[in-house]
Amino acid sequence: MTSPEHSTDDPLPVTRAELEPASLLHAVRTVLSHRGILVLLACCLLLGLANSFVVPFMSMFGTIEVKMNPVVFGVFMTVTSLSAIAISTALAHWSDTHFSRRSMLALGSVSGMLGYIGYAYVRDVLWLTIIGSVLVGISTIGFSQIFAHAREVLSRLGIPEHDAPLYMNVFRLFFALAWTVGPALASWVIVKYSYRGTFLMAAFVFLLLVMAVLRWVPGEPPMPPDAEGPQMPLRRLFLRPDLVAYFIAFVLIFTSTTMAMMGLPLLVLKTLGGSPRHVGILFSLAPVFELPLMFLFGMLASRGDQARLIRIAVLIAVVYFALLLCVRAPWHIYPLQILSAAITAVVSGVAITFFQNYMPGQAGTATNHYYNAFRVGSTSGYLLFGLVAAVFGYRAVFLVCVSLCLLTLGILFWVKDRAVQTQAMAVQG
Repeated sequence: MTSPEHSTDDPLPVTRAELEPASLLHAVRTVLSHRGILVLLACCLLLGLANSFVVPFMSMFGTIEVKMNPVVFGVFMTVTSLSAIAISTALAHWSDTHFSRRSMLALGSVSGMLGYIGYAYVRDVLWLTIIGSVLVGISTIGFSQIFAHAREVLSRLGIPEHDAPLYMNVFRLFFALAWTVGPALASWVIVKYSYRGTFLMAAFVFLLLVMAVLRWVPGEPPMPPDAEGPQMPLRRLFLRPDLVAYFIAFVLIFTSTTMAMMGLPLLVLKTLGGSPRHVGILFSLAPVFELPLMFLFGMLASRGDQARLIRIAVLIAVVYFALLLCVRAPWHIYPLQILSAAITAVVSGVAITFFQNYMPGQAGTATNHYYNAFRVGSTSGYLLFGLVAAVFGYRAVFLVCVSLCLLTLGILFWVKDRAVQTQAMAVQG
């Protein structure tokens, strides 16, 4: 099996000046000429919109609206996230072997709609935990299924493997596009109609998503195991030291980004004296810069340099979180969101293809493996956020983020050095 850093699918020798414009123009033409890709882009936009209405404001909803203390909120998010991991792992495996992507996307969308209707009206912590663990937990299958279906569509269209990162980043770009307007719109709705309004708005978007899936996504059976290459058994996969290290590294990355996601709104509101309007602006700024950066990093990743891009993104994260420690007013954070956009463009775009390349023929399981790293990291982030914020305050959250990213860099360079040593031994042998 070829690693992402040393792909054997490199294009014929051409200059970089010739390769980059041709790759981008070809990608645009391909996207515009296939209805299946356009439908997937619309689904990514709707799913991103539903998430952008809810995710940035969950810490505010839990601590201010429901009046949980930071520790209880951390436990609430941890329980619901663990449930989502268990449910989505089982559903992802079934999607690769028994059920169509269409059925899984429809199931996730209906569950998301019902779950957020529940969040709109329920304020009891126990019932919110049940709703979040079951209905919202099932809805999390949507992300992995959209990107698994996208990879299979690319395969069916005969798009070369080395171009996959560019196309996958286009799909991820549309998911990010929703975040350019979603948080700002949701913050306005919260001011006008309270949290009930934004949850009902998210439920309506899930209704639109399930309608689009049932109308336009084909109910194709799972691709044959040998359609994209030989499958690697999960047991062997989890025993590979490089993949275990990358999984742990991404858990740490997502732990830090989750803590920052939860801590940034409360830092703005309670430490810097900002308002929900500032929060909405902050979470809308980063996606504006994500759009061009996802094209850029997608093209760079198509050269087979994905691991290096991931290391650079983690280094940028260290700088970003360190600078957040120093801000003294909400507007100080505005320019820093460019760094946040660069981080997201790699760890939430290129990284999907990075994991899929290790598991050919198992797009659903591979994408869910990546997304499990996100969920485990999110779970750790929710729990750590509650503990750190309760004991040391909201600014200390970002000091922990810096430490976790430095540890991640150490793991990534260890994997790189191990790969170099393995190659050297192979050459000597």
